[in-house]
Amino acid sequence: MSKLKAIREQKNLTQEELSEKSKISVRTIQRIESGTVPKGHTRRALAQALEIEESGLMADLPQAAAPAETVEMEEGIEERIEEETVSINYSYVKIINLSSLLFTLLPPLNILVPLLLMFTMKQKNNLVRQIISVQMIWTVMAPVIFMLGIFLKLGKQFTPILMILIVLSNVFIILRNASEIDRNKKLYFCLKFSMI
Repeated sequence: MSKLKAIREQKNLTQEELSEKSKISVRTIQRIESGTVPKGHTRRALAQALEIEESGLMADLPQAAAPAETVEMEEGIEERIEEETVSINYSYVKIINLSSLLFTLLPPLNILVPLLLMFTMKQKNNLVRQIISVQMIWTVMAPVIFMLGIFLKLGKQFTPILMILIVLSNVFIILRNASEIDRNKKLYFCLKFSMI
């Protein structure tokens, strides 16, 4: 059992609770508990969250001698990853996602408002980019589907139903993503690429 896991369990914390308290991702905590040695910012944040000395996390861990250059490079990469991880505030991400809901009937605003919030809340992470990308795809696809419905000449009574279904599809996407952000800190509907 890793030292981090032992201390975490002794303090009656789940990985998620420690993640929230330390602002270190659950994935990073899992890696450390399976044997990765915490460095730099990660070690400091975890020690502070657990209210122990940094050296307490290092006790009972084998120290492998590595060239100084390799250690510096690994710490630099890890710190860049941690900066991005730390900068994700899931409450803000959820607000940015739900802001699209207010402007579902005004398609350009369902992109612009989250985009403005992304910059004002300083949440320029992949999750927010995916939220905005999904809204961009929906904004492009909604009129195409509407026009397709008109060209199929399904009748005048079908047009308002189609409009309602298009709007409800976006409401469903936004609410389902908000639910997934709450539960798993990720999106349910996302793209394999980012449009911004």
